[in-house]
Formats: sequence, structure tokens, C-alpha cells
Amino acid sequence: MPDGEVDRVRDEAQPLGLVVRVDRVLRVSERDRHSRAQGHRGEATAVALLSHRPDRIVRVGLDDDAALHADVQVGQHVALAERGEEHLLGVPALGVPVERPVTAALDVVRVPGSRDQMRPRVGAVVARPGPAVPLPDDGDRIFVVMVHIDHRTLVAMADTLTSIPQSRALITEIPGPRSRALHERRAAVVARGVSLGAPVYAVRAHGGIIEDVDGNRFIDLTSGIGVVTVGHTDESVVAAARDELGRLTHTMFPTVPYEPYVRVAELLAEHTPGDFPKKSVIVTTGAEAVENAVKIARRYTRRTGVAVLDHAYHGRTNLTMAMTYKAHPYSAGFGPFASDVFRAPGSYPFRDGLTGPEAAARTIAHLEKVVGGENLACIVIEPIQGEGGFVIPADGYLAAIADWARDNGVVFVADEIQSGMARTGYWYAVDHEGVVPDLVTTAKGIAGGLPLAAVTGRAEIMDDAGPGGLGGTFGGNPVACAAAIAVYERIETGGLLERARAIGAVLLPELLRLQAKFPVIGDVRGRGAMLAIELVDPHTHAPDAAAVNAIIAFAIRHGVILLSAGSDGNVLRFLPNLATSDELLLDAIAVLEAGLESLG
Repeated sequence: MPDGEVDRVRDEAQPLGLVVRVDRVLRVSERDRHSRAQGHRGEATAVALLSHRPDRIVRVGLDDDAALHADVQVGQHVALAERGEEHLLGVPALGVPVERPVTAALDVVRVPGSRDQMRPRVGAVVARPGPAVPLPDDGDRIFVVMVHIDHRTLVAMADTLTSIPQSRALITEIPGPRSRALHERRAAVVARGVSLGAPVYAVRAHGGIIEDVDGNRFIDLTSGIGVVTVGHTDESVVAAARDELGRLTHTMFPTVPYEPYVRVAELLAEHTPGDFPKKSVIVTTGAEAVENAVKIARRYTRRTGVAVLDHAYHGRTNLTMAMTYKAHPYSAGFGPFASDVFRAPGSYPFRDGLTGPEAAARTIAHLEKVVGGENLACIVIEPIQGEGGFVIPADGYLAAIADWARDNGVVFVADEIQSGMARTGYWYAVDHEGVVPDLVTTAKGIAGGLPLAAVTGRAEIMDDAGPGGLGGTFGGNPVACAAAIAVYERIETGGLLERARAIGAVLLPELLRLQAKFPVIGDVRGRGAMLAIELVDPHTHAPDAAAVNAIIAFAIRHGVILLSAGSDGNVLRFLPNLATSDELLLDAIAVLEAGLESLG
């Protein structure tokens, strides 16, 4: 389409609150119209982009012969509305006041059937003047809006637009009736071994808020256990994944490679610690990354021993269960396990009172006694232990272990699956200590909620495995890689390293204030947006898991989602995503304080 024609279409769309860029238009001839009436599409298809916000784009199809589609039903007459800079197109404004309605209105066609059935069933709606009508509250519906401009019809598929107020709101008891009904269905078909945290069922999420099927909104302090670090349904990540999904879903990279995998490997080499040549293998899950790190280290060193620490968590595969400290619920009854895994005491300042060098000397002495450094392929350490209770080793501990590993030819593996990707205010938690590992595992926060993980390390170590020795069917899926690229860009351009540190600056003083008020809080610890409090009996200092469970239950009833941690289950962890506002954080702290008061 000529530039002038594009401008004309854009100008005509503006009164409706739409900004349209038409990439390609194919006119619909009478012959094409007749062919389609006979069940043939002809060439009457075009693609455009409809943007209701500068950073959010939805695909648009072109179809000016919607009379052929008799299976659609016209829904409510809905006005476009705008709040601030955000246009709401066919999306419910539940709890969001409409400050300025647009002067024209659209009819909304509600498409029957599932999301997969939506695209071939586009109905016709003509834009016309009309009064503003309150938007419906059924945000999970799929809406299709068709705007006639001259002889052309732009069809906006608005199923991907999300507008969730960034505040907690409870409109039913917790859990609500729909969550209870879903739980009955779950109990009938989902294995009991899949644990249940929050008793509510999510239907959508954005920013720092999760909304359940009953319409309740919760402040999420879990981030899917550190996965959606950049925020729920971040627009740039969703757009990147959606675009890639329309181009390429799978080839298996070792069979037919593609650029997004290569780009993610470049970004990993750039952002992991160490100024030396690095290479990566991209896989799917954190446990798979740990397995591959061990495999790579064993291949490189020609040794078999694997050293891990008390309170460590590395996964639920056979090898990673053997490496994980806590038997219940992770490994009890699932043996026998992989051999040649050796566990040593680490650094737990709240419990052991040791300095970093003292704790490192204890670790090294234990390993030298039970296995010998010359028999170890690697030592795998979480720079901040996750499931173990967000334990930060004492200053100097990691550096001393890294020096000993280097002197003994032991590959030092930093398991950064939960602590990496800007979570602590640096790209990786080891950066706080200036420690450079030989291998780093990355997962969780790397792809904004899509399954992706990686092992990155010194090129000479990574390249010891021959062709075919590394990889997997779904490793480095192109859609997940596209999302990961967007995550890196979002962290870099959105100031999210600084935001993680700012979250710590908001939460840490509040948690310390609560510690001074409530003796049950034995310890406050954390870095950036990865914080925890450890609850203990005020008199004996024994772990108090019951208090943790009571607070989690209290919080969910009051609109805040929390997680426990710790080998004794007595740690509350705080993993807000980096899109969570200070207002939400302080609101969550108020709920936490009320929960602590409820303990009596």
C-alpha cells in the first residue's frame, strides 16, 4: 500500500482510538467473493498490525465478506475507552475507572468455541457512532472486533489484550466456588504427588497481580518460584513469543538450526561471569541443566565424583534427587539413586555462626576426608540456596571454595537457576562476591515463563563433549528462545537490575522492622528481590514450620501469595517480580504484619 494510503487509513481509524499500520492489502473482487461463498478462500486475505498501545501489538486479518459467517453472535455494544496512555479494546475494565470515553463505539462479536476455533470464524461489525457502554466483566472471553474503513474491513483479534488493575481485591471467600469446582476436577485426574500451594486457580496475570477464576486478585510474591522475573505477561516478551510462534515452532536445533538459539547463546556468553570464551548448550528445565553440567564436568575431568552441600536443592531427576539435601518430599522412596555424590556442610551463618573462611575450611576438610579432591569432577553450589531457605553463605566462603576447586582441578559449577537473571540486582548472584565459576546453570527467569534452561561455561570445558553428546528434542525451542531474547532486552533497557536492588531497599527495612516487633522472626536475609525470614520458637530457637504455614494460609485469605522454604519448612521467602510496584510491596507487608499478629 502506498505511504499516503497508509496515512489515510490511519487517520480514518483515529476517531475510534485505533492506530493502524497496514502492511499489505489485497482487494476482494466479486470473483473472489463468489469463490469464498462456494467454500474457497481465493486470494482475499491480507495482514495488518493493529496497535492499541505503542508497546503492544495484536495481529489483524482482513475480511470484508463476513456475511458468510453465520455462526457468530453479536454481543454487547462496547465503547473504546482510554485510561492514561492505555486504550482498552474489548478488554474488561474491571475495577479500572474509565476516565475519558472515545466518541465512537464498536460492536463486539463474541466468537463461539475455543481459542483454536477463533481464527477461521471472523464476524462482521461496522464501526459507527454510539454512546459509551460499560465494558463487561468477563475478561476471559475471546473478542473479535471488525472495523470497516471505506471498502476495507480490519478485524482485530483482541484475545491477547490484558488489563488487570494492579491492586489486590477479594470478591469471594478463598477459595471461591469456581476454584473449589476446579479442585474437585483436579483431584480426580492429577497425580497426588503434584503438590498444591495456593488453593485458588489462576485465569490470568499481569505485572505483579494474579487473578483467579472467581475474579479475586492476589499480590504475587512468588513469581512462579522466580520464573516471571520481568513480570507476568510482560508485553514485550509476549509479543516476541507470539511473533515467533507464527514463524517457527520446532525443528529440533541439532537437526535444522535457527537464529534465536544462537542469539540466546551469545547473550549467555555476554552476561555470565568471566571474561573468557564461553559456549552454551540450551535445554528445557533447571534439573536438565544441572544434569548436563555434571555430565560435562565428568567428561572434561575424566572423574566421577560430584560434591554438593547441605540444604542444597538441584532438582527431581534421579541424579539431581541424589544431589538434593531434603529427602521429604523430594526423594523419599524413589531410589536407588545415582552414585558418586558426596554431601558436605556449607555455610549457614544464622545457624553455624562461622565466618566464610571458617565454613569453607570445614567444607574442604570434609570433602578431602570422604572423597579427596583428586576424585571430584565438580562441586555444584547455589550461591544463594533456594529451597534450602535463601541461605546466603558468609562473605569469603564462595571465593575460598572456588580457589580450592581450581587448585584441585575440580570444575566449579554455580547453580543459578533460582538466583540468576537479575533476581538479586546483578545478572548472577555470584557477581556479588566477584567469583567466576567454570560453569553456570541458568533457568527459571530466563524466558519470562516459557521453559528454557542452559549450561554456559568455559569453551574448552563445554567443547570436550563431541557432536551428539549434548542436546535434546525440545532444548532451545525457538518460541522460548524468542521470549528469552526479549527478557534480556527488557532487563537491559528497563533498568531491571536497578529495580531488583530497589525492591530490596523497600522490603529489607520492613522485614527488619517486623523482626524487631515479632520475636518469632529469627533471621532476615536476602539480596535484591530474593529475600526471606526464618521463623523460630522465640525461647528455644527451634524451627517453627507451623507458624510459616499459618501465615501462608492467612496471606492467601487476604490476597497475598507466599511460599515456604527451608530444610525444616520454617522460612518464608519473598520473590516478587520486578514489575511489582512499591505500593503492592508495602500492601503485602501490611498483610504479612497482620498475619504475624494473628499468631498470638
